Amino acid sequence: MEALTQARSWANQALSQYEPLLILVSSVVASFIFFAVFPLLGFLEEAHYRGLRPTLFGFLMKVACMFPGVSKHIQEKKDAVVERLQRVQNSERESWQSELPQIGMGSAVLERLQREKSRDVHWQGRSSGAVYIGGNEFDGHFATVNESYKMFSHTNPLHPDLFPSVLKFEVEIVAMTASMLGSKDKAAGGQICGNVTSGGTESILLAVKSTRDYMKSLKGITKPEMIIAESAHSAYEKAAQYFQIKVWQTPVNKEFQADVKRIKSLVNKNTILIVGSAPGFPHGIIDPIDELGALAMQKGICFHVDLCLGGFVLPFACKLGYHIRPFDFTVQGVTSISVDLHKYGLAPKGTSVVLYRHHKIRQHQFVAVTEWSGGLYVSPTIAGSRPGGLIAGAWASMMSLGLDGYMEAARQVMETSEKLKKGIDAIPELYILGKPDMTIIAFGSHEVDIYKVNDAMASRGWNLNALHRPISLHFCVTLQHINVLDDFLKDLSSSVSEVKEKPGSFEDGMAPIYGAAARMPDRGTVKDLLIAYMDNAY
Repeated sequence: MEALTQARSWANQALSQYEPLLILVSSVVASFIFFAVFPLLGFLEEAHYRGLRPTLFGFLMKVACMFPGVSKHIQEKKDAVVERLQRVQNSERESWQSELPQIGMGSAVLERLQREKSRDVHWQGRSSGAVYIGGNEFDGHFATVNESYKMFSHTNPLHPDLFPSVLKFEVEIVAMTASMLGSKDKAAGGQICGNVTSGGTESILLAVKSTRDYMKSLKGITKPEMIIAESAHSAYEKAAQYFQIKVWQTPVNKEFQADVKRIKSLVNKNTILIVGSAPGFPHGIIDPIDELGALAMQKGICFHVDLCLGGFVLPFACKLGYHIRPFDFTVQGVTSISVDLHKYGLAPKGTSVVLYRHHKIRQHQFVAVTEWSGGLYVSPTIAGSRPGGLIAGAWASMMSLGLDGYMEAARQVMETSEKLKKGIDAIPELYILGKPDMTIIAFGSHEVDIYKVNDAMASRGWNLNALHRPISLHFCVTLQHINVLDDFLKDLSSSVSEVKEKPGSFEDGMAPIYGAAARMPDRGTVKDLLIAYMDNAY
């Protein structure tokens, strides 16, 4: 208290020479500067990241929502959109199981499962991506993978003392995958390591989390930032939210690749990671991995390459004679890679691999608990218990196909993709975005509403991916499409003609919603709609 009294006395004496009115005005001005300038700095930083127009529009929307009438009107519009999106699902939900049956169904539940399965969409050869193994689930490689899972469905790698076979499978999967991506090359350093994960998103989450902690231990970075291109997978945004990392997103260049100059301009003392895709999910185009690697080396930061789509195609495409830019651990500067087994690795759904250049990074992926009353605990990935059946299925896939099998699969999907590009080029109203390097072909139109083309294709039984920035569609070629490409191109041409001849059609489809969402400058409203949709779906 004495110190406080002395401080008060000193302040009064120091300010006694000033007029009370001046002190009052100074206090008001200082408060105004504090409450106005700091939000302005935040506004300018957001505008630098998102662009002035969407940032300004978002700010104006927040101001408008302060008025009860406006806020209510906007909420009613949001509810109407969500209701439209969920109309069909909600009508079916009334018959969904909401409590346990009094008497169990026993093995009769298998018949129930079959009935439910029969209601799924006819996906064989009709969907972009989604299912990568060829044929049906009862024959060939499909049957081998399913039988492998069945054999090990009871296992859990959390218990390696009980199931050492699953641990062996995982180690071998990682080693075999790494060998395809340069681990045997001297440039890789001889320490490539990794783990099997539940999918590309978990692989990316682990790579980002491990990099964050590694860079904190190496450089003391406590306010981590990473830089991605707008074509990078949304899993990086998820990682940023989960792990409290600031993410900078840059526009792609004219070739729809990550813009190295823009990325370089954003690197600062807090940057822990830059990202490249090989290829990017939206357009099937490989980023300049070698240039990004050089940038990472120059700046002393980490560099993750997303090979979730390309990992089991690009190594074989190179051997088949396709011109592919460097993309793996032979590129100096690459510190981690994610590769999906359940895509072109033709493994069961829920399998991927995350790889690191050396153990010093991967060690930050592991979680060890020493003070738990349940004993000592250590876990390599996000999940504790993991399905050993999936790991066994992935191992069986790799061993049953071998290098020759993957080479043949790559040949088929690459040749089919080339035919798809030529077929789209032959439709005058369409154009292909950039120069796709692999099996994903994105296309748009300056003459017809491409989202209505999507609805027209859906009415013909096809399932494509709707994109924006720019507004377009894409189709991801898998082994399911080898024998149906002619049908696809025929229906695509017919759909374009239908939309061109009847531009007012499909107003009740998804086109108006996709179009509005793509063009809406207030991305906060779009985000709210997505969250409301997801909340209602579950």
